[in-house]
Amino acid sequence: TPKGTCLESVKIAIDTGYRHIDGAFVYFNEHEVGQAIREKIAEGRIKREDIFYCGKLWNTCHPPELVRPTLEKTLKILQLDYVDLYIIELPMAFKPGDVIYPRDENGKFIYHETDLCATWEAMEACKDAGLAKSIGVSNFNRRQLEMILNKPGLKHKPVSNQVECHPYFTQPKLLEFCRQHDIVIVGYSPLGTSRDETWVNVSSPPLLKDTVLNAIGKKYNKTAAQIALRFNIQRGVVVIPKSFNPQRIRENFQIFDFSLTEKEMKEIEALNKNVRYVELLM
Repeated sequence: TPKGTCLESVKIAIDTGYRHIDGAFVYFNEHEVGQAIREKIAEGRIKREDIFYCGKLWNTCHPPELVRPTLEKTLKILQLDYVDLYIIELPMAFKPGDVIYPRDENGKFIYHETDLCATWEAMEACKDAGLAKSIGVSNFNRRQLEMILNKPGLKHKPVSNQVECHPYFTQPKLLEFCRQHDIVIVGYSPLGTSRDETWVNVSSPPLLKDTVLNAIGKKYNKTAAQIALRFNIQRGVVVIPKSFNPQRIRENFQIFDFSLTEKEMKEIEALNKNVRYVELLM
């Protein structure tokens, strides 16, 4: 993001009432997020404990000895004492080092063999040290979650699994599995996503043009985006919509003054196409 955009957006979001901020080292804007939080604390708008900040362990940092130093680096950038949630961003690892996306001479990603259970133990140590209040995962499937859940000597189980989730990709099986294990699904791209073909499957139809979402929106005087967010919240999925537009940041928050009927929930569920916008081709 251009310099300062993230800072302003986070401040507007906090003023609007947002308290959960989803960040990551690889977004390269944690310094602005931290500054926004600190400025709002200084103004007396919020206390640190009002904010729920999620940080992420990147793919080049899976070896257990790198986990804590990586989190400490994030805390230093944020200038905060702890994160509320720290998650393993992806279940596969890249070659450790300073290159975020390591590639060979043919442009292919350089992977690194890693033991997710060992990485998880290092995450547990971060929680025990008070650097992260909770720990979780992201983009994990059922098999990968079971590997952690069935790990001998498990101290802390993942509290959450952050995955793509929206009316075209409702994740019913994963949602049910996570419910059984008290793991919260955090849905990214809850509004579909931008049409950036470098990382998005643009052949899929834009979610917010969907006729069902727009028709239900008309009934409640809400946008298709607000209906999509309300749908996930009503089924127990945490949503993290991304926006830098002040009006949309406020709109995305205005979803607590109405409820969808059971019939409408079923209609939206029926829109599922098992479409992934973020294909994570790596």
